[in-house]
Parts: sequence; structure tokens; C-alpha cells
Amino acid sequence: MDVRHLKYFLAVVDHQGFTRAAERLLIAQPSLSQTIKALERDLGVPLFHRVGRNVVLSEAGRELVGPARVVVRDLDAARAAIDELKGLRRGRLDVIAMPSPAIEPLTSVIGSYARTNPTVTVSISAAFTRDEVVAAVRDGSSEIGLLGSDRPFRAADIDVVHLGRQPLMLVLNPAAELRGTGEEADAVIRWEELSGHRVIASQRGSLMRWAVDEALAGGVDMEIAVEVAHRTSILPLVLAGIGHAVLPSAWVPLARQAGLRTARLEPETSLHISALSRAAELTPAARAFLATAAGLSRVPAAAHG
Repeated sequence: MDVRHLKYFLAVVDHQGFTRAAERLLIAQPSLSQTIKALERDLGVPLFHRVGRNVVLSEAGRELVGPARVVVRDLDAARAAIDELKGLRRGRLDVIAMPSPAIEPLTSVIGSYARTNPTVTVSISAAFTRDEVVAAVRDGSSEIGLLGSDRPFRAADIDVVHLGRQPLMLVLNPAAELRGTGEEADAVIRWEELSGHRVIASQRGSLMRWAVDEALAGGVDMEIAVEVAHRTSILPLVLAGIGHAVLPSAWVPLARQAGLRTARLEPETSLHISALSRAAELTPAARAFLATAAGLSRVPAAAHG
């Protein structure tokens, strides 16, 4: 078994089949199949169950995915470290981010990072829950994770850089009048003032939806007009006059650029933003990214465990 075998194995996993994996690897499919068979012979167990033209991971295959990613990632880290010694700055950095952190601070971090690491390609994957981010960092599919949570995040086996917090804001429906929300930029709305109004809500499991549900449970008589899984749909729905929306402050510049007004919500609830990485050796690209993120944050740089 060598690293090439593991890379080919992960390609079949990530691209859900031999055909797409071979296309991505730029090799013939029979060559890929032979490599996987050689790996299975070496390990003495099947890694995939072949069902017609489809493949499904066996139990042994599922167990191999995490360790294989760690081996490949660590080899990339070793090569990147040597390149760094030679004065080279190139490579790829895999980041996974939840929607609000993917707007800010990720945009600002990448803007600063790209100026000092112009030949590093940053690949950003989407996650909708904290658990997805944590799992991707733990299994090595992403080297850096950005998440938002209702309190500063901690985990025993993951390094965490706290990047600040984003208060929840109200993005105002232009078709509905709400007291005290003229053109001023620092308008404040109490939750109870939303009684009788329609709101656009995120899916359950998000802090924004939790805040809306808490207000409903507390007697605020507002109506959920739309439930949205894809958060990029929220601002267009507000612009269409469907309802108000509760979003973290990262979305405020986009809302205002679209001509929408915003207001602070009281009592205040905040989304805490954290950058995650494995405690093991990181690639130079990842270390530089975390240093950039910490430098741009307004909170102490790091908290471990």
C-alpha cells in the first residue's frame, strides 16, 4: 500500500464512483480499478461493494476513509514544509464553512491571505451545521473549519481560534411598516414589536431559527412566512416583500447594498465565530491562514480544547 493507492481510493469515495474518479485523476478507468483491486488484495478485505455500475463502501472501506485522509494530508504538509524551506509558496488549502462565517470573517481573511499567499488555491466547502464542520476537520477532508455557535466553541481534540461574535440583526421587509425604523442606521427593535409581522426563518438547528422559536414560545405573535434551508435565498425573499429576516451581522453590508434597512434586536443574541483545525501538524498554508484570521479578529488569538 502506498500513498497513490490511498489517493485513488479517496477519489472513488469523493466522486462516488470509478468513472468520475478516473476522469478527475486523468487516468483510464481500468487502471483505477486495478489499483483499487491491488489495495484490496494488500489489505485482505474488499473496500467497495459493486452493485451493477455503482459502488458502495464496505465496512472496511468506511473505516479506511478517515485514516487515509490523515495520511494524505500529512504527506501534503511534509511536502509543503519542504517547499516553504525552498522559498516556494504554492499549494491548496481546503476550508469548510457555515453560511454566515463564509461571508465574514472568511471574505476578509481570504482577502488578506491572498495578498501574502497568492499561489495558494483556497477551496471552500459548504456546511449547514456545526457537526458537519467538526466532522470534516476531524476526518481530514478539510484542514480548516469555520463555524458559528451560540457560545464560544470548545472541543478536546481540536484547536480553536475564536474570531469574535456576530449579533443577530433584523433585516426589514420594505413592504411592512415597523415602529421606530426610519432611515437611522442604529434602529433598535424589541422582539415583542414583531407581533403581527411575517418573518422568513432559517431551518431548525440554526441560532437564527432558535431565536425566532424562542420569541414565539415567549408569546410574540409573529408568523413564519417561509422556512429557508439555503440562506442565500433570504435577502431576495425580503426584497420581494415576503417578510422580515433574522440574520447575523455578517449579512448587514449585503442587505444595505441591496437597499434594505436593518435594525438591532433586543435582547441581543450573538453567533460566536470560531476557526477549527486538527491538533496534528498543519500545512504551512493552513498555519498562515489561521495566523491571518487571528490577526484580523478582535479577540485573543487562540484557545485550545
